Amino acid sequence: MSFSRSSWSTRAETGADVPVIRDIVRAAFPTPEEAALVDALRADAEAWIEGLSLVAVDDTDRPVGHALLTRCHIGDSPALCLAPVAVRPEHQRTGAGAAAVRAALVAAERLGEHHVVVLGHPEYYPRFGFGRASAHGIGLTIDVPDEALMALTLDAAHPLPAGTVRYAAPFGI
Repeated sequence: MSFSRSSWSTRAETGADVPVIRDIVRAAFPTPEEAALVDALRADAEAWIEGLSLVAVDDTDRPVGHALLTRCHIGDSPALCLAPVAVRPEHQRTGAGAAAVRAALVAAERLGEHHVVVLGHPEYYPRFGFGRASAHGIGLTIDVPDEALMALTLDAAHPLPAGTVRYAAPFGI
């Protein structure tokens, strides 16, 4: 069954959402690694920022989509990493993931954050304002397709810094 929606309600995760988010991430990815990553990030005091794990919810307030921002650095500058973004398979392509991403970016801006990086599909993330990170002198220590690493500034007064992205320890890169 597919649900088509023009808009989704979003909110920050609550403690009751943790097992539901784990189920969403497990259902959205082919292996349990991403769900384990979310759990490890939630347990990492240096990575986790309260209020930056956002869910898109159905009419009963049950989460169906999830977007997570955690602390990373671009060179010495604090930034956020968008990963993972997950949607229950039956709700994919309904805008639930996009709503969760937009809500996460708004929440980050409200917290005074300036920069976000994402390693993902170059056809998907530009709709949120992400652009090729290499154009700003941003890179990784691992080889990835150039178009897959993207960055965004949330505040034009704070241009993207150049440097190597340092992810939180649970990412293992």
